[in-house]
Amino acid sequence: MQVTGPRGTNDILPGDVERWHLVEERIRSLCRIYGYHEIRTPIFEHTELFVRGIGEATDIVEKEMYTFTDKGDRSITLRPEGTAPVVRAYLEHKLYAAGNPTKLYYLGPMFRYERPQAGRYRQFTQFGVEVFGSRHPAVDAEAIALPVHLYQALGIKDARVQINTIGCPECRPAYRQLLKDSLRDRVDQLCPSCQRRYERNPLRLLDCKEESCRRVTADVPTIYDSLCEECRDHFDRLQVYLEAAGIDFEVNPRLVRGFDYYTKTVFEFSSSSLGAQDALGGGGRYDGLVEEVGGQPTPGIGFAVGIDRILLAMERQGAAAPAPDGVKVFIASLGEAATLAAVTLLSQVRRAGIPAEMDYLGRSLKAQLKAADKSRARYAVIVGDAELAKEAAVVRNLATGEQAEVSLAEVTLHLKEALK
Repeated sequence: MQVTGPRGTNDILPGDVERWHLVEERIRSLCRIYGYHEIRTPIFEHTELFVRGIGEATDIVEKEMYTFTDKGDRSITLRPEGTAPVVRAYLEHKLYAAGNPTKLYYLGPMFRYERPQAGRYRQFTQFGVEVFGSRHPAVDAEAIALPVHLYQALGIKDARVQINTIGCPECRPAYRQLLKDSLRDRVDQLCPSCQRRYERNPLRLLDCKEESCRRVTADVPTIYDSLCEECRDHFDRLQVYLEAAGIDFEVNPRLVRGFDYYTKTVFEFSSSSLGAQDALGGGGRYDGLVEEVGGQPTPGIGFAVGIDRILLAMERQGAAAPAPDGVKVFIASLGEAATLAAVTLLSQVRRAGIPAEMDYLGRSLKAQLKAADKSRARYAVIVGDAELAKEAAVVRNLATGEQAEVSLAEVTLHLKEALK
């Protein structure tokens, strides 16, 4: 029986990987422009980090984490998201010592036990940024503007931005109670998940996608009447800064996000081309998370966007994808002595920065030239006994058929000039 990849994972094959390279290059370029520095954290962490950071009552911690006990009897979890590991690294390595704000970005695989569907997998790749040390709403606006800039650079034309505020520990408890009071007589009409959330995490009731739950919660109060003065001012100023930055957005009072650590600003990005599961990514402010993980009170904000989702949106919108990289030169050889010379030429050509390949199957010259055409090489370098006797090689333009005899010592220079 043939072994296949685990459900919810993907092999990224030649022809597809070039699209990933394009997205990754755009990300790194934009992060340089915006002043963010890359950080790489381990793929697994102590489970406690995610329980404390994300929250015990979240779907991720309750249902979706890949958790196991290692040989040292420690509980280990494959990272389901990137923020908590970055916070841990920020504290462990005292990155704050260089002065805040500290602006970091990450790019790598995450793991969640979810039902696989288009653009949503059990191993998926996220790009995210985290900013520590500033409470200013202009930083929130920057965290929203950067992914919008990325979507535009990648040709995603319908990226939609939604924002909301979920208050802070000072004003949110009153709203939670108001929300529960307004639904107390209708709890039995909610789906089983929302019935559990009613006591543990009532704000998530607003985020349920079940149509029956949306009807039940359609008339609940919004948080805006419960906000403290600081949270209201922060949200008002954020909208002014987004307008100043030229970012189109919608205020969505039902947007709450799925992590317990968020405070004040939350936001999401979506694309209609993705269908019902239209999320591209999202994020928010987490002014209490650093303290929760063991540090001093430090404000923070960040976002994460799914690379798999970006690529799916690009594909469905017909955004340009790069052609697969190909060799530019194919070295064809006939005989053992010529093969030895071909190995030397191949090394010289590659060291000059020219993508090159040679025959490793001992094929006829005709078959080798056919392989050169298949590889989309622009030039073939042909070496046989006759050429070796003259310490030369034949360089053939595969598009025009024109060819020239070039000394072995000049082949690399000749190809560099021809390829300009």
